[in-house]
This record gives sequence, C-alpha cells and structure tokens, in this order.
Amino acid sequence: MLKPEILDTFHTLLDQAVASGDPEPSAMNLSSVDAAGRVSSRIVLLKGADQRGFRFFTNYQSDKGVQLDAHPQVALCFHWKRLREGVQVRVEGVVRKLPAEESDAYFVSRPRGSQIGAWASLQSQTLPARETFEQRVAHFEQQYEGRDVPRPPHWGGYVVEPDMIEFWYGANFRLHERVRWDRHGQTWTSRLLYP
Repeated sequence: MLKPEILDTFHTLLDQAVASGDPEPSAMNLSSVDAAGRVSSRIVLLKGADQRGFRFFTNYQSDKGVQLDAHPQVALCFHWKRLREGVQVRVEGVVRKLPAEESDAYFVSRPRGSQIGAWASLQSQTLPARETFEQRVAHFEQQYEGRDVPRPPHWGGYVVEPDMIEFWYGANFRLHERVRWDRHGQTWTSRLLYP
C-alpha cells in the first residue's frame, strides 16, 4: 500500500497539473513487456490513484492486455511540462486486474459511444478496412438500442501496485531534484538521487 505522504505528493502535483492548463494531465506512459522480453510503450489515462496504486482501463485482449498477463511488471511515467521546469513521476511495480464490480462501476460512467466502442473494437487486431469497424459499431448500436450497454467481459480495469516511485523536479542547467521512494515489504524508504 502506498504511504500517505507519497499519495499526498502525487495528488498535489496532479492538482497543480490540472490547474496549469495541461491538456491531458491524467495521461501516463505505460511500459510493458511481452513473453519474449520485447518492451512496448503507450499512453493510457489514469482513472484513479489511492493506497492500492494507479488505475486504468483497457481491453484485456489487446496487445497491452496480453503483455500484462504474460509479464505483470510494468512502469508508468507522468510528465507535466507546465509545472516548474517540468515534473515527472516515475512508477514501477506489478499490475493486477481490478475486481469486476470496480470495472462495472467505471464502465457505466463512460459515454455511451465509448461503451459501444468497447464492444466493437477488436483492439490491436488487423482491421481490413475502416468500414468494417463502422459496421461493427452500427451492429452494437442496434443490438443495445433502447437499453443499457453492459460491460464486455474482455474489457476492464487494472491497478499498478508500486514498489518504486520517483518524483523528478526539473531545474535550470539540468540541476534537477530527484526523490525516490522504494518499498521493502510494507515499509517505504526515501532517498535523494543525483540528477
């Protein structure tokens, strides 16, 4: 579980990023590894952070989902260029699927078009033509017309449970300030790093 001091620092920075006018303050780079050791990286959106860790949602059958199943050790990176001389938050840890009820609760909060898209998209698979996807969207719009869209069984949330967090504060002349937190069992310790 995250130490309250770490969580407070993160939420303060996130709030500052929102106030700065950052166009996508919840954007985070997620790096994962496939079964062969090949690293992949992409941007996902943070959907919550609490004592357990950092939450996001995706298609479990996507390349990303397959990689997370094969190798649950991941890294996240937030980069807020409008804060100070730039601020990064680096996170490393293990990813786990969220309970179904949490995925259900988030899914019902999404716009209906996004709910339909979760059914229509065979994420990461080859798409023969854009029309094929549009036909799938139309099919699921018709299937769920006049009723709530249920969460697809292949779609849901993850939580990254950190064992390392670094707060990186940019400074002129690359004289940055870096504060690294490491978890040992249930205990967190911090240390400064050279820039």
